[in-house]
Amino acid sequence: MNEKEYMLRAIALAEQGAGWVNPNPMVGAVIVKDGRIIGEGWHRRFGELHAERNALASLTESAEGATLYVTLEPCCHYGHTPPCTEAILEHRLSRVVIGSRDPNPLVAGKGAKLLRQHGIQVEEDFMREECDALNPVFFHYITTGRPYVVMKYAMTLDGKIAAYTGASQWITGETARAHVHSLRGRYSVIMAGIGTVLADDPMLNSRREGSHQPVRVIVDSGLRISPDSRICRTAGEQDTIVACAKCNLEKAKVLEQLGVKVVCLPGADGRVDLQALMSYLGKEKLDSVLLEGGGKLHEAALRAGVVNHVCAYIAPKLLGGAEAKTPVEGVGADHPDHAVRLEKQKITRLGEDLLLEYDVTEGMNNVYWNR
Repeated sequence: MNEKEYMLRAIALAEQGAGWVNPNPMVGAVIVKDGRIIGEGWHRRFGELHAERNALASLTESAEGATLYVTLEPCCHYGHTPPCTEAILEHRLSRVVIGSRDPNPLVAGKGAKLLRQHGIQVEEDFMREECDALNPVFFHYITTGRPYVVMKYAMTLDGKIAAYTGASQWITGETARAHVHSLRGRYSVIMAGIGTVLADDPMLNSRREGSHQPVRVIVDSGLRISPDSRICRTAGEQDTIVACAKCNLEKAKVLEQLGVKVVCLPGADGRVDLQALMSYLGKEKLDSVLLEGGGKLHEAALRAGVVNHVCAYIAPKLLGGAEAKTPVEGVGADHPDHAVRLEKQKITRLGEDLLLEYDVTEGMNNVYWNR
């Protein structure tokens, strides 16, 4: 194996922490001595040992003089666990190869600097692009204090998320639907609007075996959700938040007795203030949101400027219908030049369907619509 392959192995290990380490980053580490891997590990769960310490715990022989390949700069501060730099020094490694730089102010170059000060050879930015791709959620959250928001929807090739009758099951095939459940397990929150809840009575969970279950957040300005809905009836099993703009104290009490947390965040337009909701979720250490709203909530989120990434599942079907629902409703942009701009395309084939992914161009997601 060569150095690139060692780092690719570290990246693959890091991926195994998806959904379990939030709001920490996914990190993988591989220890190599005389051309042999003698230890490897990843950050498995929030609050548990970091990747470097797990790799050192798995050593098959002394790591003295070995090289550590790690996807993110080793931490140098005390948190839930002791600093990884301390363990690296204790085991007398001679070289550390780092993929991503850590924007966390508690680390941010200090880990690499400390290692160099103790005579360890440090190489930074090795396969940085590939390593950075692991943690857009962490990078966004640690620098803004707000969750990274992924807007997800499934539509036909003519842009319909349901037939004119409202029927939407199923737009995409089984492979794409299974992929959605794996996606739900990666993020801290799954968010939907009250319209989706009233129409479909969904569970909003991940049905992938062994998957992390996200916190459910329902945007319900008028607090219309029924205590008999499946979401409310299972609130004791899966953390559930209902964000409203008009708080009926009597109904809120009923919901809270079921285990639902009711949060009142009114905006100037009489609807839930989505910017305030993101600030609230960030303070609750919820670092990411999978937004599975209907067209109204998607439009509101885009207009509020909170969307960072778009996942569009495209089915090879044509539904037609002037009144059939589309992924983004509202008034929309008044000209193609004023559209929300997307970049960094990724295409994945899922059975007969396609998944198209894009980042929302930074600083552009609500500039044009607010003209």
